[in-house]
Amino acid sequence: MDKDLVIGLDSSTTATKAIAWTRAGLAEAEHRSPIRLASPAPDWYEQDSDDWWNSACAALRGLLERVSPGRIAALGISNQRETFVPLAADGRPVRPAIVWLDQRCREEVPWLSARVGERRIREISGKPVDMAPVAYRLAWMLRHEPERYRSTAAFVDVHGYLTWRLTGRFRTSWASADPLGLFDMRAKEWSGEILDALDLGPERLPAAFAPGTILGCASDAAADSTSLPAGTPIVAGGGDGQAAGWGVNALAPGRAYLNLGTAVVAGIHSGEYRTGQAWRTMGSCSADGYYYETSLRSGTFLIDWYLSAWAGGDHAEVRRRLEFEAATIPAGSGGILAVPYWGAVMTPYWDQEARGCLVGLTGAHRAPHLYRALLEGIALEQAMVTGMIEQEAGIEVREFIAIGGGAASGLWRQIIADACGKVVKCPSTVEASSLGAAACAAVAAGWFQSVPAAAEAMSCPVAGETEPRARGQARYAELLEIYREIYPQLRQTYQKLAAYQKAVEKTLGQ
Repeated sequence: MDKDLVIGLDSSTTATKAIAWTRAGLAEAEHRSPIRLASPAPDWYEQDSDDWWNSACAALRGLLERVSPGRIAALGISNQRETFVPLAADGRPVRPAIVWLDQRCREEVPWLSARVGERRIREISGKPVDMAPVAYRLAWMLRHEPERYRSTAAFVDVHGYLTWRLTGRFRTSWASADPLGLFDMRAKEWSGEILDALDLGPERLPAAFAPGTILGCASDAAADSTSLPAGTPIVAGGGDGQAAGWGVNALAPGRAYLNLGTAVVAGIHSGEYRTGQAWRTMGSCSADGYYYETSLRSGTFLIDWYLSAWAGGDHAEVRRRLEFEAATIPAGSGGILAVPYWGAVMTPYWDQEARGCLVGLTGAHRAPHLYRALLEGIALEQAMVTGMIEQEAGIEVREFIAIGGGAASGLWRQIIADACGKVVKCPSTVEASSLGAAACAAVAAGWFQSVPAAAEAMSCPVAGETEPRARGQARYAELLEIYREIYPQLRQTYQKLAAYQKAVEKTLGQ
C-alpha cells in the first residue's frame, strides 16, 4: 500500500488532535480527544502527563479507524509550549505537570535573573526575563519542593514526553526545547550557564534535534496503544506556535502568523538571531531561522471570562448577540479603552504585576460596549507591539494569517485589520499547528528536501481576507496614541497594588 499520508499530532492545552495530511496539505481525516486542566490553587495550573498520552492514544486510534494505518509514512509532533513534567527513574511523574498558564513562580523570576543575569538570560535563550519559560518554574520546584527536584531523573517537555512514550527515547525538537528558557539559541544545545544556576545537568533533559529529524520509531507497545504500525517514524516538529507558522507558510516577506487563541501570539520570521524588548525570539521549524514573537496571555481567555462572568454565560447565542450589537458601535466603544493585561503583561513591558483595566466607564455603557472594548484593547496591543518590531528590526509586516478560535469572529478580524493597518487573512483550516508538524514529517518521509519546501507545498490556502478601512485606520491611530500612555502611567500603581495584596495575603496566612 502506498504510504501517501503523514500525521500531524498536535497536543495542545485542552486537547490532542491527530490529523492525516496528504502531500498537497489536504486533511484526509482527523480525530481529537480532550485533556483535563486542573487549578489546585489561584494562578496554579497543572495536568496529569498520563492524560497527554491517553489523549494522544485516543486521538490516533480514532484517526486510524478512518484511514488505513498502512498509508502512514511518518508522524510529526506539535505541542503546547512552556509546560513540563518531572519524571522519576522509573518514568513515573514526581509531581503533576506544570502548565504554561501557571504563575506560581513570581518570586523565582528575580531570583534566577540575579543568579544568571537578566542580560545573559536574554542573550542565551532569546527570551526577556518573564514567568512564561519553564526555567522559572524549575526554580520554584528547586526552592519549594527540593526533595522532589532531587529525585527527578528527567524534566520533560510535552514533545519529549510523547516521543518517549512512542519510541522509548527521551528526545525532543529544537523548536520545542527553546521555549523552556534553558536552550542556547545560537549553539542549539542546553545552556550550561542557565542549568548550573538551577543545579541541573543536561543528562536530566531530553536530547534535542533539528525539526524534521527522525527521533525514533513507534515501538510495539506504542503500536498496541495507538494503532500506529510498529516502526512508524516519529519526527521532530516544534512548539505549536512555530509549527503553526509553517502550517500557514509564514515565511514569505511581509507575512506573520497571528494566533487568536487562549493567548494572542504573533510571529514574524527572520533568518537573523536578534533579541529585543518587544518580542521573544523562538526557534523556527526550518532549524536555521527564528520567529520574533509577541505574546499576550489574555486572548480568547479574556473574552470567555467576560462572557461567563459578566455577560450571561459563554453560550453561542450570547456570543452571537454581543457580536451583532458590538458591530453597531463605532470604534472606541463609546469612550472606553481596555488594557488587556488580565494575566500580567509579557511583550513589550514584561511586568508580572500588571493587571487589566477598563478606562472611561460611565453608566451609559452596556455589555456590547465592554465586549467591543476588550476586542479593541487586544487589537491595539497587537498594533503597538507589531509596530515596535517593525521599527526596531526593520521588518515590514503587510498581512497577518489569523488562526485560532478567535479568528472566527469577523468583527474582531476587522478591528485588528483597522487597528494594525494590515490585511488579515484566514486560512482554509484552523489546524495550522498540526499541518506544520505534518510538514516536518513529510521531510523525514522523503517527500520534500527541506521543511521550507514542505511548508510551501503543503500550507493551507487562504479562504478569505479582511482589508483595513481608511476611516477605521484613522480612528484607531488616534486611539493608539492614547492607549500607549495608559500603562506607563499605571506602572507604579500596579506595583503598589501588588505590594498591598501580598501584605493582605501574608496577614491572612498568619
